[in-house]
Amino acid sequence: MAAGPISERNQDATVYVGGLDEKVSEPLLWELFLQAGPVVNTHMPKDRVTGQHQGYGFVEFLSEEDADYAIKIMNMIKLYGKPIRVNKASAHNKNLDVGANIFIGNLDPEIDEKLLYDTFSAFGVILQTPKIMRDPDTGNSKGYAFINFASFDASDAAIEAMNGQYLCNRPITVSYAFKKDSKGERHGSAAERLLAAQNPLSQADRPHQLFADAPPPPSAPNPVVSSLGSGLPPPGMSQMQLAHHGPHGLGHPHAGPPGSGGQPPPRPPPGMPHPGPPPMGMPPRGPPFGSPMGHPGPMPPHGMRGPPPLMPPHGYTGPPRPPPYGYQRGPLPPPRPTPRPPVPPRGPLRGPLPQ
Repeated sequence: MAAGPISERNQDATVYVGGLDEKVSEPLLWELFLQAGPVVNTHMPKDRVTGQHQGYGFVEFLSEEDADYAIKIMNMIKLYGKPIRVNKASAHNKNLDVGANIFIGNLDPEIDEKLLYDTFSAFGVILQTPKIMRDPDTGNSKGYAFINFASFDASDAAIEAMNGQYLCNRPITVSYAFKKDSKGERHGSAAERLLAAQNPLSQADRPHQLFADAPPPPSAPNPVVSSLGSGLPPPGMSQMQLAHHGPHGLGHPHAGPPGSGGQPPPRPPPGMPHPGPPPMGMPPRGPPFGSPMGHPGPMPPHGMRGPPPLMPPHGYTGPPRPPPYGYQRGPLPPPRPTPRPPVPPRGPLRGPLPQ
């Protein structure tokens, strides 16, 4: 799976993959990008001190179209909880030095590339392995190094946070590195920042436009919602159902309290007049038929007569009528005893006795 010399690769069909977790291996990278297209080879540069990869790699596809498709679907997906960055390797190589290069001085001899990478990668994307300047004969550190960030935001944060801090019991100095073939001019100028903002690598940390900043797809207007919002019944719904549900399904604004059915009095059919107000001196009309006790129906607007009472359901004969006059409910009371008149003595009546 290891790639051959860089000159033998098809750079237009090769993608750069950054932000890889330490658990990622070349076989895993092969299997992952095989979902986008046929893979020719993969390559993950290793640190010569630790033997571990440096968090980035290269994947060569069979064609340039496969590489473009992999960039579209793989950029900023999460692998082991970390979003990976995928872009063209040709753009990566041509624009490797965007100018966000920092110089780190007064390093302890025990500091290696891995420690620098682990320390400074917290501020942003590091494009390549930190370069510690070493003696060509002994391989010992000269006490300074260079780190190339992908953006000036990362390099500014690293300089502000790490300059003067202690690393392995030594205070280090962090500043922008001097430009090559220049007389005392450092990186980080306004011109470099403007060019870096237009560089493709400056967009590496951002999600792909296809998934992040794309507006939601336009949806067709819902005829039911549009009809309810305008107060008209949607197709398949009558005026009575619209009055019951109300706009947006929230119920009628003039519905009665809970338990009263929540329905307003229906409108009279066309051609039926509204009942007029009660005659002068007569009490006002009661609530419409069917309204609960204690909860009168809604008051009609000013100048509009009230709605007619609801028609009783089929078979309903009205409220129970009072019993006939004289009819008593329950068991009858026992009859009261009445005094009988005195009985006259038997026999012929005699007249008054003679004197």
